Amino acid sequence: MKFHPTPLAGAYRIEPERIEDERGFFAALLSEEEYAARGLKTRFVRVSSSLSTRRGTLRGMHYQLPAAAEAKLVRCIRGALWDVILDLRSDSPTFGRWSGAELSAENRAMVYVPEGVAHGFITLVDETEVIYLSTAPYAPRLERGVRWDDPKFAIRWPIEPTVMSEKDRSHPDFDGPIGPAPRGM
Repeated sequence: MKFHPTPLAGAYRIEPERIEDERGFFAALLSEEEYAARGLKTRFVRVSSSLSTRRGTLRGMHYQLPAAAEAKLVRCIRGALWDVILDLRSDSPTFGRWSGAELSAENRAMVYVPEGVAHGFITLVDETEVIYLSTAPYAPRLERGVRWDDPKFAIRWPIEPTVMSEKDRSHPDFDGPIGPAPRGM
């Protein structure tokens, strides 16, 4: 695997290294040893999937409060999307910064989202499906969100959203850091 640091502390864009032959290819997606060498968590307790049927569907920006903070590994398995992460950790040197990357079924890239970093995406094509691996159980009472167009962060989305849940549309502007970065980040 090739780990490409993002502008956010502890976050990576990960490209699988393909071993190809006449059958196709093989690629490792998770290696505890390689992830641990970078201080990344590898104990995933939940795997989720989402399908967005229309181009321009925006999901995010989601995070869970520290008692249920989760790291995520995100991969697009069908279609294409613009994936965005936003650092909300109070003690992070990259607090308030965001980073975006295209994830697609074709490029097979993944994004590792550390605890304390909000996550969201917008679909670039119809019928886009995403798989998420999470290091903590879903905790609805500790789930929070930041408005996708909060002027404090000025996230540059490649297209305007055309589909969004009422919940995501009504996230408030951000009012302060959510807590320190987990140790080891």
